[in-house]
Amino acid sequence: MSSTELLRREWTAFRRPGRLIALAVAALSVITVGLLFAGTTSSSVSDTFWFRHQDLGREGAITVRMTSMTGTITYPPPGHDQIVAGLVPWAKSGIIVKDGLRQGSRYASLAMTGAHGVRFQHDYVHDVAGSASPAPRWLRLTRSGDTITGSESADGEQWHVVGTAELTGLPETVQVGLFATSPGDLTLRKTGLGGTIEQVRFTQAVGVFDHVTVEGGAGRWDSGPVGEMNHTDWEKFHNASGAVEKDGVVTVSGTGDIGPIGESGARGVEKALFGLVIALVIVLVVAARYGARETPRRVLAARTVLIGSATFVTGLLPAGIVVATTSLATYVRVVVGVAAALALCAVLAYGLGVWLRRGWAAILAGLALVAVPYAVTAVPLLPDSVADWLLRLTPAAGFAVKQTVVEHPQVTAHYAPSAGYFPLPGWAGFAVLCAYTALVLWLASSSSRGSARKPLREPLPGSSG
Repeated sequence: MSSTELLRREWTAFRRPGRLIALAVAALSVITVGLLFAGTTSSSVSDTFWFRHQDLGREGAITVRMTSMTGTITYPPPGHDQIVAGLVPWAKSGIIVKDGLRQGSRYASLAMTGAHGVRFQHDYVHDVAGSASPAPRWLRLTRSGDTITGSESADGEQWHVVGTAELTGLPETVQVGLFATSPGDLTLRKTGLGGTIEQVRFTQAVGVFDHVTVEGGAGRWDSGPVGEMNHTDWEKFHNASGAVEKDGVVTVSGTGDIGPIGESGARGVEKALFGLVIALVIVLVVAARYGARETPRRVLAARTVLIGSATFVTGLLPAGIVVATTSLATYVRVVVGVAAALALCAVLAYGLGVWLRRGWAAILAGLALVAVPYAVTAVPLLPDSVADWLLRLTPAAGFAVKQTVVEHPQVTAHYAPSAGYFPLPGWAGFAVLCAYTALVLWLASSSSRGSARKPLREPLPGSSG
């Protein structure tokens, strides 16, 4: 019998209504839960700051002396009853060139930070360290076409280039000016089970500037927030974010961040795929019971291909519907990766069924190896170190293929499984899942039962044998 005929025969036996309905429910669970989060996630970057700005042409520069930088940190709800002076490490205030006022547009900035000295940053992910000298400090951004150069000086005479950025496609006129921003102060609180819950304290940065000069600029100075601001109690009743000029001295107050991870966008893909755990449980049960049937060795490969292919399609379609990313390459990687990981999990459970010969035993083993580690690490129930090791050593590591959260040194964040961060890169996690699957299939092949005298196919519904 040819391989094609064998696959066709096995597919005829596989497509019982119960199995097909179960796979359809698995797909619908991903879609239904994913659509609940549709539109609830923002861009994958943070872009919120107070901006005092004016127009700048294709050739020009802004030069300032930053005389001081201070800040405020408030304690979290419910009371907000403690207010302390201070700066979080990545609070920033300085000068910036930006393609308009819309969030997410291209930019280059040169700023003092709370604890990391002078930094030249552009397009959210690029960060170049300058000097560690505190204020007062002279800062300059120069534009020449699409090239932005950031320089600093101790005295306004001797200048040192910190970094240069090519912002291809900048319009003839951009916005240039002074800014201040300060990300929330992330604190971690332990739960009763040892897990970690994130709390974010409101913070604000205040930069003071003088000797502000703009070459190649035009129009009057405008002032306003990029993103939402002045909605917290601290800003409403204490110190509103904004910009004030008096006797040539400009004071800019702001909150937020300019960086690669948005507060609500960091886990966009994770939220969209919350229903995956339901689909995973269903797939493991179906595959384990399918493997517990009588399995002659000669049909093991065909049934492995069959259950893997059916599950791949089950994962591919719903993931393609609910996943939304800003990059086509990332979209393809996540959608195909999720479908492939789900398919391998089904093959793993099928192999357990063949090997253990008991559907209930294979189901329990599959859930313990894959579904339980995946589910308990997605919520803050376990200590981060335990969750990390579970996603390194169990087949659940394979779902690292869906990770879109990237660790950036210039962003203070909770890089843990409960925050959507896998400890292994996608290829390494997928390799762990492949290794488990290969081992189980070898065990299944070694213990395959049946002989040539036994029927090679199960009776079709309605047949006599």
